[in-house]
Amino acid sequence: MLVHLINGISLGSIYAIIALGYTMVYGIAKMLNFAHGDVIMIGGYVAFFAMSEGAGLPAPLALLLAIIVCTILGITIERLAYKPLRSATSLAVLITAIGMSYFLQNSALLLWGANPKAFPDMFKNAEAIEFFGAKISPVALVAIFANIVIMVILTLFTTRTKVGKAMRAVSEDKGAATLMGINVNFTISLTFAIGSGLAAVAGVLLCSAYPTLMPTTGSLPGIKAFTAAVFGGIGSIPGAMIGGILLGVIEILARAYISSELADAIVFGVLIVVLIFRPTGLLGKQIHEKV
Repeated sequence: MLVHLINGISLGSIYAIIALGYTMVYGIAKMLNFAHGDVIMIGGYVAFFAMSEGAGLPAPLALLLAIIVCTILGITIERLAYKPLRSATSLAVLITAIGMSYFLQNSALLLWGANPKAFPDMFKNAEAIEFFGAKISPVALVAIFANIVIMVILTLFTTRTKVGKAMRAVSEDKGAATLMGINVNFTISLTFAIGSGLAAVAGVLLCSAYPTLMPTTGSLPGIKAFTAAVFGGIGSIPGAMIGGILLGVIEILARAYISSELADAIVFGVLIVVLIFRPTGLLGKQIHEKV
């Protein structure tokens, strides 16, 4: 039981890091970036080729390169695809996001082919740690630690720094933020950059835990991470963390004790039940609009 619980928290930590990207973009720009899961995949490929025999970079440098590439990609996606749609309907944004997702997947297919690639073991020199009789893999420890550190840093960043406060102002009212001298375009682009950088971290951790890489690698984890963001209360940084961990634990326990085939259905079923009784998610706030 303890092993499954730790594995669930580890998987949930990866979901939480991805969900933080979703929740920041939605919280600031009020847009759902459904291409976010494919940025995860791009990060995995960048790290894979950086650590391959040709480049031979050590794992930390490969991760840093993946973060840089995905950050630039996130800014590019925002400028080319989402910036022109800020005043568009939700349907137009959704169609654009789906189109961008397919574009990234097919680009990866053309560049790197459809055959799965075996992701290198980034922690091959590290040994598993025993905890009350349960062995914890190095990647599980790193995922849990990274999730906690990222959540704390983002919380402090958005509450204590000038740029973070500008993000919160843009989230509340873009027009008022503009009148206060805040550069809304820069703030939204920065949000996409941070979210995409987090996607790179999650992509490397995901491929390290489940070492198979292909153009569709980020699709299902991206959907589950979005589910985690909604579960915890989209727009809430602590909510993304809690939602991700709960989702990971539910999935692993369902696979272990119920059915591996039904695990995904159970995860989404729990989400439906939560949203019936708590439409804004666990930590989401109910917003009343005046008419």
